[in-house]
Amino acid sequence: MTATTRQSTRQTLRGAVPALVSTGAAVAVAYLTNLVVPAVSALTAAVVLGVLAGSTPVLSDRTRAVVARLTKRLLRAGVVLLGLQLALPAVLGLGPGVLVAVVVTVGITFAGTVALGRLVGVPRGLGLLVATGFSICGASAIAAMEDVVDREDSDVATAVALVTLYGSLAIAAVPLLGGRLGLAGPRLGGWAGLSVHEVAQVVAAATPAGAAAIAVAVVVKLSRVVLLAPMVALVSVHERQRARKADTGAAKQAPMVPLFVLGFLAMVALRTVDILPVPVLDLAKVASTLLLAGALFGLGCAVRLGPLVRTGGRALLLGLLSTLLIGTTSFVALAVLG
Repeated sequence: MTATTRQSTRQTLRGAVPALVSTGAAVAVAYLTNLVVPAVSALTAAVVLGVLAGSTPVLSDRTRAVVARLTKRLLRAGVVLLGLQLALPAVLGLGPGVLVAVVVTVGITFAGTVALGRLVGVPRGLGLLVATGFSICGASAIAAMEDVVDREDSDVATAVALVTLYGSLAIAAVPLLGGRLGLAGPRLGGWAGLSVHEVAQVVAAATPAGAAAIAVAVVVKLSRVVLLAPMVALVSVHERQRARKADTGAAKQAPMVPLFVLGFLAMVALRTVDILPVPVLDLAKVASTLLLAGALFGLGCAVRLGPLVRTGGRALLLGLLSTLLIGTTSFVALAVLG
């Protein structure tokens, strides 16, 4: 080993240790925050910690660079393990009407939010991330989609912030409006599962309607998560074609279907055949949360608050319009198809 190689290795290790320590500490704080305040997901807390760390001089440039390299690995591993939370028989047990309502709601919300993003003038990447997070599964979906779209790091933080804000508002709004609209029990749970973003937020929104409502809400919510893989794959193909037409060279870099998406589908298949013991599934769920929290902390570290604040007004408007869109679409879809 040459002196130059040894020096490079020492520099890498010096950057790796503080990066691993800071990421691990942030993940621990985020996870504990979720345990104390269940309505605040560990992913949301992690990206907030990342933004704070990125906007202050607590991390050196070398540490930030190592954290950035860690981010993609953590992200892909977390999304793959997320597939172990989905058993297709439970989803199919909802019945064809509800499943069609799920597909309709996700499709209309995604396409409508992208169009609304153009209308209100937010960056294209932000519009795609908000559309994914609001239509499918909040911060987890944003983390999966950010790897295949052309976006700024601040767009990721903004999208997660919008999911947090409007999902939190939905915790109070869904049971209140549901009661006035004549929804109760499992019907209200179905609406919560279709219209609220994070799983923790879905549970909180359905809780006033009872245990049966919570059970339905969670399964409906997970049926939206099933659509994460095909949605990411479709957007990846579209971005590849768009880059080829623009002759930017990005088309050569982006895979037709990201490998981690195939891994996600493989884990769904493994969960569906039901050969893994419950302790392993529980461990995989925690591991997925920790990995995704680490990834979102890394993304947050690359954010600067200045540009984030400057796009705030238009982003808030997009979040409001998307919330109204998914709430209305899901209610009508359930009424007609459910």
